[in-house]
Amino acid sequence: MGQESTSTALYSGTFERSLDAKNRVAIPSAWVSGEGEEFHVVPHPKEKFLMVMRAEELGKWEQRFQESARLTPKEKRSAIRAFYASARAVSTDKQGRIVLAEPHCAWAQLAGDAIFIGSPGRIEIWSSENFAANEGTNNSALQAAAEEAGL
Repeated sequence: MGQESTSTALYSGTFERSLDAKNRVAIPSAWVSGEGEEFHVVPHPKEKFLMVMRAEELGKWEQRFQESARLTPKEKRSAIRAFYASARAVSTDKQGRIVLAEPHCAWAQLAGDAIFIGSPGRIEIWSSENFAANEGTNNSALQAAAEEAGL
């Protein structure tokens, strides 16, 4: 008897990549298994980076918005609408590349170089400049969290 997996994909590592003139960029090979894999690209609503996730992870966001005790029903509908309207489905080609939409590249200030960051459930794509500008904050947050967790 088979069990259905409900685990979240785990992407780990940091990878430098380059966008070509058509906004194609290769997802790290450890994170894809071949041609035609589908992902969804969504601009982070507050920070200047892109989130890349599989359909299962994208589907969890409606539930997260619906479960918020702080949002009114109208705010929940509006948030869900805006989030999904900004999402774009992409598929990998034979080289494991995806094509990023121009509005997404503009939001994340992507031109030339990009940094791929792994995390639970999603991949983040940052411009080299935005990543460098946030690296100190990220390291400080890790140090504080590690101390709190007893590492």
